Amino acid sequence: MNNKRNQKNRFPKKVPVLTPEQKKIKDDFMKYWLEVSRTNYGIYERFNHQTVVKNKPTKFLKTLEIGAGLGEHLAYEDLNEDQKKNYYAMDMRENVLQILKKENPEINAILGDCEEGLEFTDNFFDRVIAIHVLEHMPDLPKALTEISRVLKSDGIFHVVIPCEGSLAHQIARKISAERLFKKKYNTSYDWFIKSEHLSVPFEIFEELEKKFNIIKKNYFPIPVPFEFCNLCIGIHLKKKI
Repeated sequence: MNNKRNQKNRFPKKVPVLTPEQKKIKDDFMKYWLEVSRTNYGIYERFNHQTVVKNKPTKFLKTLEIGAGLGEHLAYEDLNEDQKKNYYAMDMRENVLQILKKENPEINAILGDCEEGLEFTDNFFDRVIAIHVLEHMPDLPKALTEISRVLKSDGIFHVVIPCEGSLAHQIARKISAERLFKKKYNTSYDWFIKSEHLSVPFEIFEELEKKFNIIKKNYFPIPVPFEFCNLCIGIHLKKKI
């Protein structure tokens, strides 16, 4: 069992090669899914964002959100003017970042990928947010090294990940994202999800615990520490000194 897990937990992950048409569909669906999630999956979305807000530091100024998408998390934050000016929202998809910029002009919108490095000095941020992002990263260890570098010693790292592979998550996907994808594009969903969700929870936890200490975990929708019956996990961490 342990050997099997170790074989699976190899980084960087191999990302399936997609055709130009598949790449076009992938970018389009990611934008479409973010738009649909805002209105159609309210309970799920509220957990994703409220678990971060409820566990944020009492005092903070500088925030980095990676994989910020359309900026949906910002609707849950109650930021003062200085915090807005010091909020850096990063995404690697220009088509979604353009919407974020338009809807949140006071926020620093950045096109980038933390696996490629972050252009910030050491210990720059009071908190870093990654909501449904880490499971997508081929080189997760490299990304976490950068996040640890730019986070202050007393800063907080907020993470939300799906319970990828759990029975509950598989059922939920069938009736939500997979159904919408097949209806919209009339093509297989398998190639898409295999190119997106590259890591499962135990792999992500193993990498997180190399750089960070877990201070709290929240499970949804059932508040018990089991993945098979849950859809996602909120994880709140401090970096190891």
